[in-house]
Amino acid sequence: MSQFRKDVFTGRWVIVAETEVVRTENFHFRKFTRETTFCPFCETHEASTPPEIFAVRPGGSLANGPGWKVRVVPNSQLRLRVEGELRRRPEGFHDLMNGVGADEIVAETPRHDRSLHELEVNEIADVIRTYVARILDLEQDKRIRYVLIFKNHGEEAGAHTITHSISELMALPVTPRLIKAKLMAARDYFALKERCIYCDVLHQELGEQRRLIAENDDFACLAPFASGYPFEAWIIPKAHCSAFSRINAVQIENLARILRDVLQRLEHTLGSPPYNLSLQDRPFLRPREGYWKTIEEDFHWHLEILPQLIGLTGFERASWFFYNPVPPETAARCLSA
Repeated sequence: MSQFRKDVFTGRWVIVAETEVVRTENFHFRKFTRETTFCPFCETHEASTPPEIFAVRPGGSLANGPGWKVRVVPNSQLRLRVEGELRRRPEGFHDLMNGVGADEIVAETPRHDRSLHELEVNEIADVIRTYVARILDLEQDKRIRYVLIFKNHGEEAGAHTITHSISELMALPVTPRLIKAKLMAARDYFALKERCIYCDVLHQELGEQRRLIAENDDFACLAPFASGYPFEAWIIPKAHCSAFSRINAVQIENLARILRDVLQRLEHTLGSPPYNLSLQDRPFLRPREGYWKTIEEDFHWHLEILPQLIGLTGFERASWFFYNPVPPETAARCLSA
């Protein structure tokens, strides 16, 4: 019999199937193939993108030319613009403001023939250091409240036209609703127990190991108890920390290692599955009296990897209940083998 499972981090309910057998033939997705046509994100094609915002350039190579390892440029089809004022204002019962923020592309490698899981650990570490640098820079902009970093790999995950290995960054003047739900759940749990809910769940999962996929000195990868997606995986720091930008040099290396490991396990088990990867971080702490006052203690940043193996149906779209045909315990066993 299937089960209803409640996600303690958001309050959302998920329907989880009861099975110990994974039938990969039930997953329908296009195998990832890399386009060989002209790509603006390849090395030597720098003039085909807007001027770079940031780059990892060992050896002192010149901006907007070759010689980079990671490169950040504005999205050529901007959804938000850095210029201008927010001008928060009403329209009858409604609220609106100008589309001010940032919309950036992170080219993770100059090579078109490599995906993120195929990079070396030090190359993935350069990508992580780039994320930190962009967050710290954007935090100085008082109009920005939240930086969302995400990656779409494969057509079913939203990468319809770009096959170069990239991430995206959206700097927003508001906190996304799903993030806010997690923040509120963490705050309420802390108010009740004076403990971090992520730390408590991590302690239980490391002890039981039923949903543990991988771990190293600094990080653990779990299949969440109420996984909404087949083979959903979260990478969580073992030491409590609310802000991703505080990650140190050793942790960056270990995060790169476990991220590469988990993505390679997904590749080996499922055969180049499409996935969405996102950084679940806290918002910037703007001076608002009494707002998120315990966030340093109650929230715990993490990465989420959501394989897109089954499409959303009318049921999911209408109810926001998710159906997961692969129990997280089964997924963890497959990925940890």
